[in-house]
Amino acid sequence: MSTDTAQPTYRFGEFELDAAAGELRRNGARLKLQPQPFKLLTLFVRQAGTLVSREDIRQELWTDGTYVDFDQAVNFCVKQIRDVLRDQPDRPLFIQTVPKRGYRFIAPIEAAGAPRRGSSEGTTVRLQKVLWANIAELKLAEERRRRLARIAGALALLLLVLAAIAYFLR
Repeated sequence: MSTDTAQPTYRFGEFELDAAAGELRRNGARLKLQPQPFKLLTLFVRQAGTLVSREDIRQELWTDGTYVDFDQAVNFCVKQIRDVLRDQPDRPLFIQTVPKRGYRFIAPIEAAGAPRRGSSEGTTVRLQKVLWANIAELKLAEERRRRLARIAGALALLLLVLAAIAYFLR
């Protein structure tokens, strides 16, 4: 179990996770996330870039005396987190699944209020933020394109059906 007393605020993409306040915000707006998924997201963010094993999750979220359907509970928590972050398991921006082993938080993280060690490091963080914002924007544009393609396909099918009905009603 974690014994961290310091609870910094973490920034990733358009999100900010304030572990001390128990809040997740997107562009300043507070998001709703149940306590267990919030704890799991905090664990992922604290260990960003490293594999968080299923055993690590069990130890962090459920004490020895707690009996739950562990696999179902973890899957539920991860799904809740992905829904809030608008992340997709097949093309993740935030949480990567490592089959049969665990999960890895893959987005660049910045701890709010963390001291900067040098100007090049600050530039790197800013570049990562810009890159991440561009990736997120591309993802949203691709989703819009797919949605429009599905609508266009449905309309084409509808027109084809209407044309067939008109042909047979002659």
